[in-house]
Amino acid sequence: MRSKLISKFQDPSRGVYFLGTTPPKSSIEGEKLAEISSKLIRRIESIEVDGFIVYDIQDESSRTELPRPFPFTATHDPCAWSKRLRDEANIPVITYKSVSARSKDEFQQWLTESWNNFSVRDIVLVGSPSSNNNIKLPLAQAYDVIKNHPENFNLGGVTIAERHAIKGDEHLRIINKSVSGCEFFITQAVYNAQATIDMISSYARTCKERGIEPKRLILTFTPCGSVKTLEFMEWLGISVPTATKHRILDANNPLAESITLCRNTLEQIIETALPLNIPLGLNIESLTNRKEEIDASIRLYKLLKATLDLKLAERALSY
Repeated sequence: MRSKLISKFQDPSRGVYFLGTTPPKSSIEGEKLAEISSKLIRRIESIEVDGFIVYDIQDESSRTELPRPFPFTATHDPCAWSKRLRDEANIPVITYKSVSARSKDEFQQWLTESWNNFSVRDIVLVGSPSSNNNIKLPLAQAYDVIKNHPENFNLGGVTIAERHAIKGDEHLRIINKSVSGCEFFITQAVYNAQATIDMISSYARTCKERGIEPKRLILTFTPCGSVKTLEFMEWLGISVPTATKHRILDANNPLAESITLCRNTLEQIIETALPLNIPLGLNIESLTNRKEEIDASIRLYKLLKATLDLKLAERALSY
C-alpha cells in the first residue's frame, strides 16, 4: 500500500501539518493506554491535521554532560503506538526509528515487521546521539539497508539548524540524505530563526547550483511555559537566544509569550523560504506532559497553520 502522504509532500503549493507525540510510558497498560490515545485523538477533532509524528525516545545522556532535567523513562514501542493512532484516527503516522543499537540483520528484520505487522509506511531514521556510543549500525548503512528492502517506505530525515550554525554544512547533509532516499526533512524544535534561515538559504542556493529540486522541510515548534521546560529544550540541543529566554521567563504569561515568539519566528522563516521555493510543513509538539503545555500546543498549531496557509495563499495569488 502506497503512503498516503507522498502526493501531499509532492505538492509545493500546499503546507503539510503534523502533531508530534511520544509513546506512553511502558508501565502504562490496558484502559489507561486506551484513555491516553482517545484523549489525544479528541484533541485533533477541532483541527485539520495531515497526520501524527511518533518519536522513538532514547536515553540521550551520552550526548551531553549536563544532567537531564526530566528523568528518562522507557516507552511503548513506537510502531505499536503508531498503529494504534493510525487505526483510531484514520490518518497517516510518521514513525521515528533509532537505528544505532541494532545490527544490519536486525534492522532488516525490523523493517519487514514494521511494514507487515504495524502497517508502517512513513519513517524517519535517526542515528546515535553521540559518536562515543557503541554504534552497531551507522545511519548511512541504515539508508543502504532500506534502499535495498523490498518494501517502498516513504523515508524522511532529521535536520538540525543548530548544527549548521556551528559547522555550516547542514545543507550538504540534507542533500546527501536526499541521495540516500530521504524525501522530506523534519527539523529540531525552532527557537533560533536566524540559524534556520541561514540553513535554508544555503540549501536553496546549493540546490539551484546543482539543478536539483529542494525537498520539503517540516519545521518543528513547541510551546515553553516554565524554566524547567526551557532547561529541557536546551538539554536537547535546541538553540534559544538569550533575549528569547528573557522574553519568555519575564513575561506575565510565559506560554502565551512563547506562542507569540514561535509565530514571529515562522513568519521570518517564511519570508526566506517561500521566495526560494522551499516547500514547508509544520510539526507541533509538547516536550512535557504538563496539561497547560499540551493545550498550548494545540493553540500553537492552529495559529501557525493559519499563518503558513495565508502566506501560501498570498503567494499563489501573486503568480
